[in-house]
Amino acid sequence: MNRKVIVTMVALAALAAVPALAGKSSVELGKKLFNDPTLGGSTNSTSCNTCHPGGKKLANAATRKDLTAMINRCIVGPLKGERIDGRTVAMRSLKLYIKSLAE
Repeated sequence: MNRKVIVTMVALAALAAVPALAGKSSVELGKKLFNDPTLGGSTNSTSCNTCHPGGKKLANAATRKDLTAMINRCIVGPLKGERIDGRTVAMRSLKLYIKSLAE
């Protein structure tokens, strides 16, 4: 491979990693995502809030060890989206929002 191709590939790989690292996790972002019908690339009009208005019945979910998996089951199931990596700002924010419901 020539040098120009290698430099381009490295630059593209670095740019691809930026969205996962950009921003800071927050309850506010989690609430916004909870109400977003496009979460996980969903193609229907369903959001987390559709089944859990205002976080209804999720207060006890905050203590679950499998909270990330539980969120992803909902995203893949009812939302018809793609799972979200647990290390992303989006997932961390969703978890913070759900945990805030127990307070």
